[in-house]
Amino acid sequence: MRNITITKYIKYIGVDDDDLDLFENQYIVPNGISYNSYIIIDDKIAIMDTVDERKKSEWLANLKRELNGKIPDYLIISHMEPDHSACIKDLIDMYSNIKLVGNSKTFEIFDQFFHIDIEDKKIIVKENTELNLGHHILQFIMAPMLHWPEVMMTYEKNNHVLFTADGFGKFGTLNTNEDWTCEARRYYFGIVGKYGMQVQMLLNKIKNLNIEFICPLHGPILKDNLNQYLEKYDIWSKYEPETKGVFIAYASIHGNTYKAVQELEKMLKDNGEQNIVTSDLCREDWAENIEDAFRYDRIVLAASSYNSSVFTPMYNFLHGLLERNYQNRKVGLIENGTWAPSANRTMQEILSQMKNIQICENKVTIKSSLDDYSKEQLLKLAKEIAQQ
Repeated sequence: MRNITITKYIKYIGVDDDDLDLFENQYIVPNGISYNSYIIIDDKIAIMDTVDERKKSEWLANLKRELNGKIPDYLIISHMEPDHSACIKDLIDMYSNIKLVGNSKTFEIFDQFFHIDIEDKKIIVKENTELNLGHHILQFIMAPMLHWPEVMMTYEKNNHVLFTADGFGKFGTLNTNEDWTCEARRYYFGIVGKYGMQVQMLLNKIKNLNIEFICPLHGPILKDNLNQYLEKYDIWSKYEPETKGVFIAYASIHGNTYKAVQELEKMLKDNGEQNIVTSDLCREDWAENIEDAFRYDRIVLAASSYNSSVFTPMYNFLHGLLERNYQNRKVGLIENGTWAPSANRTMQEILSQMKNIQICENKVTIKSSLDDYSKEQLLKLAKEIAQQ
């Protein structure tokens, strides 16, 4: 068992999943994922969420070890997604008198996953409802659509611990030694990014709390310089650029569009732009591409025309941004087409559905491969996108 103590009486009982390759069957997780769960030992004992079915046996062993023969009184259900709720029935079978604490929406969703009668076990809480365990007082904070409608956070008032459900989580096991921001950003924009307004509402609710520990359901417990994590969430949920720089996302079929991207990169550097990141949408992790699009203040989209539209990887990428409320960016467009270039038109149509997108006046059209004219257009775009 991982020996993590938040306070003397608040313990970590979660597990690492080192073998998982795809989180939610779509996010590449080279360093796995953690399923976090916690226990508060007091006059009344509260368990904070369960874990994924994949790690049930390990979690139950951790739980029994910390209980040391005691009987838990409550299970706090922060989030009903199966990677956090899969072991609830096992818990009920083991401890028949345990009470389940959630909001009204929690139990609506509960009934969809577990077809069992829990009417005598439910404790329904609302915004700011408190539950007294003895020396610990739990205050419940509703956080709907972060990223499911039933999500709630729990604030332990005496030790200043905020249990944040999927908020402030990241990919990677707890034994992964890596910077928090990158994988937390990829996690945020992939999973929570659509719900910026709801995140802002949550941040407003917790801004006056005295918080010493943030305990998410994925990723490390946060306890040092907490403002840096709150500030990241504020920037991300406002859809503001985090870093000055140009992200070039390209989708090239036979390589000629990529050659244009290489030329553009040189031109941008010649015009004083040093922070340039390029990504091949055909090969690189889609969630990483989404993350970088939100990170930088400018983006260039370069794509081949395809089926009177735009090459599929670019089409999918742009729809991924649209689904996540991409906005507030300056965008350059480059298309390639042999007989009927259509990529710029299609990209612009999708971008038109986003808020506050400034499309560069100098759009580039390449007819099969770069020539002197298209290079001139590329240079104009480089100068325009570099002007900040």
